[in-house]
Amino acid sequence: MIPAPTMEAATTAATTAALAAHDLVAGYAGRRVLDGVSLSLAKGTVLCLIGHNGAGKSTLMRLLFGLHTPSAGHVTLDGATIRPSPAAMARAGVAYVPEGRGVFPGLTVAETFALAAWSAGLGGGEEAARTDEVLEILPVLKTVWRRRAGQLSGGQQQMVSIGRALLARPSILLLDEPSIGLAPKLFQDLLAPVRALQQARGMSILLVEQNVHEAFAVADAVAVMKSGRVIFEGVPADLADHATLMELF
Repeated sequence: MIPAPTMEAATTAATTAALAAHDLVAGYAGRRVLDGVSLSLAKGTVLCLIGHNGAGKSTLMRLLFGLHTPSAGHVTLDGATIRPSPAAMARAGVAYVPEGRGVFPGLTVAETFALAAWSAGLGGGEEAARTDEVLEILPVLKTVWRRRAGQLSGGQQQMVSIGRALLARPSILLLDEPSIGLAPKLFQDLLAPVRALQQARGMSILLVEQNVHEAFAVADAVAVMKSGRVIFEGVPADLADHATLMELF
């Protein structure tokens, strides 16, 4: 059973933004994708970002992690304006799980974790302790520890990708379409331990997702993007009516 969102957590964190976009404008090859996007991820909450394909959700995630540069606007982390870059965001406790998982198919799960630990500057006992911690959160990985990532199912690969991110003990986690290629039950099995960890640690999660029903079950807040803009912000209950949700797409 996926833990339900708590009103206390949402209310307490609502006044402080862990990560926020302010009037971001961006595009590719002269085509504008984001048209003045502002969005705040409150501390200690899960914000689910939804919208049609091409709305700009993944571009926003890339900007927040520093993989793409806006032509206007800025990003704040804990209220301070920053210029995101992957290295700087990782040092600040931000982890990013991209759409499509991004695992190295020729590496075993063990080798993938070792590479992530090396990248995070972990060594010796600290690497072992954090690896054990992640394997307790995602125990399925123990059963495929010596298998190559390319031989794993889609759900297992997604667990590898998320587990690799959790190894850094991030305070902010950016998850881009983790349900792609997964059955609803597998997606539940993936989200449940992540939600439990988020609640235990007060982590902030920005979740881009098309599987609205399952994502809303773990979200404290929801935002809707359309044609490069955020057109709605509220809580999942606001969009419980299917007709209301469809009007926003």
